[in-house]
Parts: sequence; structure tokens; C-alpha cells
Amino acid sequence: MDARIAAEHDLSPVELSSLEERLHRDNRRVTDRDDDRGLVFVIRDDAGHAIGVAAGYSWAGTSELTLMWIDECYRGRGHARQLLEAFVAEAVDRGVKKIWVSSHDFQAPGLYEKAGFERMAELAGWPEGHSNIILCRTIAADGAA
Repeated sequence: MDARIAAEHDLSPVELSSLEERLHRDNRRVTDRDDDRGLVFVIRDDAGHAIGVAAGYSWAGTSELTLMWIDECYRGRGHARQLLEAFVAEAVDRGVKKIWVSSHDFQAPGLYEKAGFERMAELAGWPEGHSNIILCRTIAADGAA
């Protein structure tokens, strides 16, 4: 069977999601862990519009926060801290032992450090002139966050 590589930068979210699910199926099979679930908290304004989100997943005793965002008009009001606390609490309830997050130096590494995350790596030049910081929070054996 012949295969070809083609640029498809506008791949639909539905097809991309389907391909991602195939990867997850492989991961479940290899690790014998099928406890992967989305982990998402949203803050909405009075009109129901999303003004902030903490989103990621839990799987195999770990969790990754892949998206943290607060609308610029609502920053500085503690919403990010509240979202992060909710995310961590749910991860702990799911039995997660480690929570990972990546934050650029111009984003919010200080927020995570104040919440008990430790810097594990700093990748300089990603993007150029900045750093990407990888942080991890280890949950105590008794489940205390």
C-alpha cells in the first residue's frame, strides 16, 4: 500500500479529534489504563459567555493542564486562581499523583508556583526571546493537594 505525506494545515477539528482518539486508544492498550477523561472548568459572565477556562485531562495517575486563559477584561480578579484550585481539587479527587503544566515566561508561571507547582525545566528560545517553563505539582500520598 502506498502512502503519501501532504500538508493539511486546515484539517477539520472533527478529523483531528478522531485521529487523537486513535492515539488515545493505542495508549490505553499499551498501558492497560483506560481512565482518561477531560478535566475542564469554565467561568462565565452573566450573559453566559466564557471569560475564563482551565482545561486539560487526567489519565493514569497524572493530569495535564493544557489551557488556562482569562479574558483580559476580567484579569486581576482572582479568577485564574479559582480555576486552578478547582482543577487541582478535581484532579486530586480522581486520584492523580502529579499535575503538569507548561507556561511561557510571559504568561503565568508565578501563579502556578504560588499554587505549589515546582519548575522542572525551562526551555529557552521557545519562542525566540522567551522561555517555556514546565512545572509540576506532586500530590501528597494522603491525597492532600
